Amino acid sequence: MLKRSFAIILISFFAQQVLARELPDFTDLVEKQGAAVVNISTTQTIRDSQSGQGFPNLPKSDPFFEFFNRFAPQIPQVPHERESQSLGSGFIISADGYILTNAHVVGGADGITVRLTDKREFKAKVIGIDKRTDVALIKIEASGLPKITQGDPNTLKVGEWVLAIGSPFGFDNSVTAGIVSAKGRSLPQENYVPFIQTDAAVNPGNSGGPLFNMKGEVIGINSQIYSRSGGYMGLSFAIPIDVAMDVTNQLRTSGKVTRGRIGVTIQEVTRDLAESFGLGKTSGALVSNVEKGGAADKAGIQVSDVILKFDGKAIASSTDLPRIVAATHPGSKVTVQLWRRGDSKEVTLVVGEMPDDKQTAQADDGSSAGESVARLGLVLSELSAEQKNQLQVKGGLVVEDAKGAAARELRPGDVILAVGNTEITSLAQFNETLKQIAKGRNVALLVRREDATSYIALKLDEKIAREKE
Repeated sequence: MLKRSFAIILISFFAQQVLARELPDFTDLVEKQGAAVVNISTTQTIRDSQSGQGFPNLPKSDPFFEFFNRFAPQIPQVPHERESQSLGSGFIISADGYILTNAHVVGGADGITVRLTDKREFKAKVIGIDKRTDVALIKIEASGLPKITQGDPNTLKVGEWVLAIGSPFGFDNSVTAGIVSAKGRSLPQENYVPFIQTDAAVNPGNSGGPLFNMKGEVIGINSQIYSRSGGYMGLSFAIPIDVAMDVTNQLRTSGKVTRGRIGVTIQEVTRDLAESFGLGKTSGALVSNVEKGGAADKAGIQVSDVILKFDGKAIASSTDLPRIVAATHPGSKVTVQLWRRGDSKEVTLVVGEMPDDKQTAQADDGSSAGESVARLGLVLSELSAEQKNQLQVKGGLVVEDAKGAAARELRPGDVILAVGNTEITSLAQFNETLKQIAKGRNVALLVRREDATSYIALKLDEKIAREKE
């Protein structure tokens, strides 16, 4: 009996040791690093006007709307002000009071209050904001503050444990843990940040807070969540700290962020497009438009080129290019490796500068642009001289009608500008070009819809496009 009891105790001991090795202990990390995490509260005065109509707000579809709008007494509009408050997080990056947070936490705020873990409160001023990366640098007047240690997000591995500290829903210094779910994530309308995806619980109020690795180093800023309810659903996204610090250093020295620009519109290289251009793999960024007079145009980059490398950096996906170009200092001379007409070639360009007022170089995945056509029941017509002048193109065919498979991709009004690398100037040339492409092959078509131009791929069958009678 004694031996059996001893055996059970021994097994229990070793089981606890195994569990201790498998599950990390975050207590030391939180104790050492938690003091550098701050709560940020903001106030903003919102000015609007009360209704000037002498009747309750009615929808325009209501049958009484027009009657009251005409005959009810008019009440002068009265300016009305109300104060809006919001909460977020941040972390101290220097002992003299510089704090990193998200741009959406402090952007547009009239007042910013920073509360430390020792309950001291300070008024903060904004040093700089970069909306493109959602990074903001603020400053409080203090000294001898605890600060974070910066880590290297490039050494992160998927599956690695990470820790988030912040103020979700105003609960100061809440700690949540998870693992790295993915690296280099691209999100809609976010072309300049290769997000770190984690499953650490991040909720409203966590924005701007740090993401730690197990060494106690900050490797990201918790910035966004994917949610249908507004709360945590297991998908959290952090800005890599090296991206944020590059932005921060520019904000600190000049108050603004300078980015490179080459003047192209690009899209993803799908499997079908890769086949149509003779590429062996679906990598690179397909050029669907080149800005006249831009850096790419001056270097000789053409529509239908596939950018494979930029300044020695491989472009695995089209979403890589905007980030790499933006991170390149304007004025830099770089080598660009292209895939053109079945061959690889290199060009040299001088990187331009992205204007401050709007984002002009962007990635386009083709989902919103016109798509498809070929030998699939199309009714086409040639562009008139007036249409060519309006669109500023030399030629092209306008889609009058689309049936069958083409109808899923094209719509009346779309303009076909090129087949692969060949610009289209007439219906006869279009049909002749298609005849040279074997049945069952994918053909790349450059299609313009409104202001967007992009390539699409379509597998050809035996039917021939019909001219408009």
